[in-house]
Amino acid sequence: MLIFAGLGNPGAQYAGNRHNIGFMAVDAIQRRHAFSPWSKKFKALISEGEIGGERVLLMKPQTFMNLSGEAVGEAMRFYKLEPKDILAIYDELDLIQGKARIKTGGGHGGHNGIKSLDAHCGREYRRLRLGIGHPGSKEQVHNHVLGDFAKTDRVWLEPLLDALADNADMLVRAEDSQFLNKLTLATGGKPEPETAPAKPGPNKPAGKSHIRQARNGAQPKILPTTGPMADMLKKLFGNKGD
Repeated sequence: MLIFAGLGNPGAQYAGNRHNIGFMAVDAIQRRHAFSPWSKKFKALISEGEIGGERVLLMKPQTFMNLSGEAVGEAMRFYKLEPKDILAIYDELDLIQGKARIKTGGGHGGHNGIKSLDAHCGREYRRLRLGIGHPGSKEQVHNHVLGDFAKTDRVWLEPLLDALADNADMLVRAEDSQFLNKLTLATGGKPEPETAPAKPGPNKPAGKSHIRQARNGAQPKILPTTGPMADMLKKLFGNKGD
C-alpha cells in the first residue's frame, strides 16, 4: 500500500491558493482513477483505490499546512507503513511555474508542511514538488503563496494536473524520470535527455577532473615568429628579453 498525501489548507477560502496545489493534484488522481468518495479519517479527507495494481490511499490533511504530518503519520502507523511508502505532493517556490521535481529525503526548504511530515514520519519519504514560481522578493512570498492561481495560470496548471493524474501509475512504479518527462511535455516543455556517464577516452585519464587534465595535459602554444601576425605581436608586447 502507498499513501499519496497532497498538502494544503482546508476550507473554501483556500481552495484556489497556490499553496493548495497538492490538494488539487490528489483531487485530479481521485477523479481520474475512480477512487472511493472522500471520507474523514486520520484528521484528513481520504479516498482509497488502486493504481497499476497497487492499493493507494489519497490524503488531504485537514489540520492546516503546519500540522500536516499529524494526519499522515497517523495513517502511516495505522497501516504499518514506512516512510518510503509515502509520496508527499506540494508547492515549491523555487521551481518555475509548471516545473516538477521528485526526490526521496532531503531538507524541508522552509516549507512548513514538509517540516511537519519530517517530524511525524521521518525524512526518507518521496517528495513531488510542483513549481508555483517565486514572486521576486521575500516580502511578496506570503501573499503569493496564499493567493489564488490567476486565470492565465490555467494554460499550464490544468495540463500539469491532467498529466499527473494520467500517469500516476508511473509514480506507483517509481518511474520518476519518465513521469517528469510526461509532465514536461504536457506543459509545453522539452523532456530532459537521459545521459549516460562519459567513458574515458584514450587521451582522457579516468578519475581526473577536467581541471586537472587541463593542467597536466596542456601543451604550450607556439606563436608565429615571422609574418604579419608576428609583427603585430611585437608591436603589442614588444620584444621581451631584448
